[in-house]
Amino acid sequence: MFNRESVIRLLLRRPGALQSRIARWTVLVLTGIGAGFLVWSGVIHLMLWSDGYKDISVIGPLFLVQGIVSIILGVLIVAFRWLVLLVAGAVAGVATAVGLLLSVYVGLFGYQESLSVPYGDLSVRAAGKSSPVPSRT
Repeated sequence: MFNRESVIRLLLRRPGALQSRIARWTVLVLTGIGAGFLVWSGVIHLMLWSDGYKDISVIGPLFLVQGIVSIILGVLIVAFRWLVLLVAGAVAGVATAVGLLLSVYVGLFGYQESLSVPYGDLSVRAAGKSSPVPSRT
């Protein structure tokens, strides 16, 4: 079975431990792309937070936390490339997408979002123009 040291070694493993040069480069490129998307997502969330989302209960603080954590995580992924950071980055990206979709189709913390907000359509469909943040009532 797994012991504590072997689990820690696995989680701190880097792509350099892969035998194949192609596999190492593939992981390196995908890691850079994923980290770039995380940082981009973080910047977008911080911009939206400063554009008015900070005034929305629960959602505002979550946007701030998501923005900061995504940027830090993206930088850490590029710096260290540990498996645990790659998994955390993937989880953060999926959680962000799920949060957007839940807020659009179900509502989240009493707030209903629309894909017509800035970056909403782009986030889901990777195309289209955005409209300004809708007024809050």
